Amino acid sequence: MKAFKAYDIRGVYNTDFNKTDVYRIGYFLPSLLKTNKVLVGRDVRESSPEIYEFLCKGITDSGADVYNIGLSTTPMVYWATAKFGFDASVMITASHNPREYNGLKVSRTNALPVGLDSGLGELKKLIETADIIVAPQKGKIIEYEVKDKYLDFQRQYLADISNLNISIDCSNGMAALLIKDILGNQPIYIFDDMDGTFPNHEANPLEAENIVDLQKIVAENKSDIGVIFDGDADRVMFVDENSKFISPDLIIGLLAHYFLEEKGLKGNVLQDIRTSKAVGDYIRKFGSEMHTWKVGRAYAALKLREIDGIYGGELAGHYYFRDFYYSDSGIMACLIVLEIVSKLKAKGIKLSEAIADISKFANSGEINFKIEQKQEAMDAIRDYFSAQEKPTAYFDFDGYRVEFKDWWFNVRPSNTEPYLRFLAEATNTSILETKIAEVKKIINAFK
Repeated sequence: MKAFKAYDIRGVYNTDFNKTDVYRIGYFLPSLLKTNKVLVGRDVRESSPEIYEFLCKGITDSGADVYNIGLSTTPMVYWATAKFGFDASVMITASHNPREYNGLKVSRTNALPVGLDSGLGELKKLIETADIIVAPQKGKIIEYEVKDKYLDFQRQYLADISNLNISIDCSNGMAALLIKDILGNQPIYIFDDMDGTFPNHEANPLEAENIVDLQKIVAENKSDIGVIFDGDADRVMFVDENSKFISPDLIIGLLAHYFLEEKGLKGNVLQDIRTSKAVGDYIRKFGSEMHTWKVGRAYAALKLREIDGIYGGELAGHYYFRDFYYSDSGIMACLIVLEIVSKLKAKGIKLSEAIADISKFANSGEINFKIEQKQEAMDAIRDYFSAQEKPTAYFDFDGYRVEFKDWWFNVRPSNTEPYLRFLAEATNTSILETKIAEVKKIINAFK
């Protein structure tokens, strides 16, 4: 079955996995996670009702109970898992993927992620090889209401932001389930009806074409900030008052104004291996330490807990919080950013100015090279530049991140495609362009 990935189970429904697979996943999951109750939430994709039906059938046939919270954001499932002491939960969603996709995000005790090397690999073996024996006493489906309690939790992070003009794109996704209950009708909303066909644009804010509508409405309404969520609301991204997209890693730096400046917290912050060097430099100004780790929730949530980090983030727009059980929440990140922007505006500082104060480097963005000999090319890039000058920092997980005096790069392989992903930063565009040209020459030798 092709749907088992590093972080979750996901693919084109009825191609990469089907209802029979989902039934077997449901059946074996309780024994894998040693529990007799599983919390389940779902998004509004067209296939989600069928997946829910067969997942529940599998869980109850094993003798375990389903605690159904119904339509949900992914972070709402994480929160309820930890808050109410569940040892297993499943969110039915394919997050930002197109409409024909679906999937299952599995968590265990304390909302810790279950990835391929922390349970999903074993689950895959079970559904492929083990026998199903229906329990003599089947489990039940219990309707479980958490939405109101979850809204109360999120409202803790709602400040007085009445001085802001805000535009929000819900991407026809699950943020629309909650965001108006928190922010009311003050913001200007677009695509705020939940529709699993995603009729306006795909629910992936990282693709430039998917933020065009938000950029237009920010300009038309002279908004101070634009906000866009992905399909399951675990990610959030922003555009400034000029409708310019803000690289999500820079928001890690902006969040320092809330946690490190306003709250006066000192400690560890987490970034992924692709994050701008400027962010770590900015964080250290507030007396905190930046830690670098692998890409993806399956790694980030565990690492943030391990280092007892205050918060962390990723280039993909995930933001993790100690006070959110070390998990990610797009809505919580949004509320905190809105408070920061509101206080900056009160001081006469625009969002674009605050971001410019963080971002000090020329950045290439992620460049994808189609290549089969990924490891060989990565080694060649690392060795070539390390021979020219001594690295100031070196990380060898998720590919390589090698830092030098005036520039750095990250090169990492795609786990699912024949692509090598390269990203670099430098103190000026001249250095950056020179280094990119050298990288292209190295990679061409492997094509």
